Amino acid sequence: MGRAFVYVILGGGVAAGYAALEFTRKGVSPGELCIISEEPVAPYERPALSKGFLLPESPARLPSFHTCVGANEKSLTPKWYKEHGIELVLGTRVKSVDVRRKKLLTATGETISYKILLIATGARALKLEEFGVDGSEAENVCYLRDLADANGLVNVMQSCSSGKAVVIGGGYIGMECAASLAINKINVTLVFPEVHCMARLFTPKIASYYEEYYQSKGVKFVKGTVLTSFEFDSSGKVMAVNLRDGSQLPADLVVVGIGIRPNTSLFEGQLTLEKGGIKVNGKMQTSNNSVYAVGDVAAFPVKLFGETRRLEHVDSARKSAKHAVAAIMEPKKSGEFDYLPFFYSRVFGLSWQFYGDNVGEAVHFGDYSSGTFGAYWISKGHLVGSFLEGGTKEEYEAIAKATSLKPPVEDLAELGQQGLNFALTISKKPQPALPIEVSRSTSGLVLEKPVYAWHAAAGVVLAASIAGFAYWYGRRRRRW
Repeated sequence: MGRAFVYVILGGGVAAGYAALEFTRKGVSPGELCIISEEPVAPYERPALSKGFLLPESPARLPSFHTCVGANEKSLTPKWYKEHGIELVLGTRVKSVDVRRKKLLTATGETISYKILLIATGARALKLEEFGVDGSEAENVCYLRDLADANGLVNVMQSCSSGKAVVIGGGYIGMECAASLAINKINVTLVFPEVHCMARLFTPKIASYYEEYYQSKGVKFVKGTVLTSFEFDSSGKVMAVNLRDGSQLPADLVVVGIGIRPNTSLFEGQLTLEKGGIKVNGKMQTSNNSVYAVGDVAAFPVKLFGETRRLEHVDSARKSAKHAVAAIMEPKKSGEFDYLPFFYSRVFGLSWQFYGDNVGEAVHFGDYSSGTFGAYWISKGHLVGSFLEGGTKEEYEAIAKATSLKPPVEDLAELGQQGLNFALTISKKPQPALPIEVSRSTSGLVLEKPVYAWHAAAGVVLAASIAGFAYWYGRRRRRW
């Protein structure tokens, strides 16, 4: 037995929900669209899992954070999908995909065919066993990637109130979970091999501010070492964590956040892969013209930097999904995906935003004691990245606009003195018409097609809308 659809979305995460909403806006007919997900619930906003879901009081629970409430859109409950004639195939694992024949085979033996496939399979959490450490199956060892993980973590947290937690990993998940655990009055120790937290993004100076803030909330840091093994009690629970530096940490709860790996296995040997993900063009189209990919699994061209990248953040998932659907439904009207890389986080009473790329030389600015500070990254004489903690809506919009424009910077010392005023000034300047567009290739600088003022203006408007929404979202949904 089998079913056939015009459009199939494979994966039920954030990108799937935003794609579904965009499909309805572009005129998809009832019965044409299907979403296949291993999870038993309709798509939801994953950022809630490490924030509002873990709060000790009035925690976030479904249906309050179904997509697309994270972008101030409708809440797409199961009822919404039914009303729009969208088939939800939940709790279903796809065993294989035949891209040439346009067919998917589920673990139950059902065949689902399509005309257009949108891959939104996301990524999976890396397990300790992949690094030679056993123990992931212990009931008090937790990962955080989906709703089931979050429910498991909450159950363990409630069973070890005022206990000791060891968080493995100093990136997004590690930092956000450590904050949530501390809010729950659990004693937290954060362990990671780097010299400071958020090493892929933060400079040492920025990291030191957050580490000191966390320490003021009771979080301890053990840096420059890794987990090597666990100590178990007679029931199989972890009771201590052994580290490579020879130390041992008692633990009632262990949270592991050591990275993710894109879910590409179904397409290996069928689609072109790059940067660990599925390579797509500016319309999010893969090497097979009937297949598109979005979100964490997609490696797409970032026009601002002239290279292909794979970005692991909810904002990229939302926007790439919407763009892919526009390209599918209105191919002649949709252009190339022009995305300004954007990352943000909110922990305790802190809130930061980052735009662009953290390459080149970092120039810090602001008053760390006041809680409003930031940094610019300068590469080859141009601004390529901006970070700001504790900004206003106007200030976040300004750093986004400035980064999208990549203005020249000659004097780094003066840039540091100007601080936020630099971005505020640049963002308010009218943008002149540009005679040529310069893009990079392997052979150097290539002069291409003419570009006019509206091209720059479009990028500025996009950057401003991202920053403005992010500021509003942070104010209204800080608990997420």
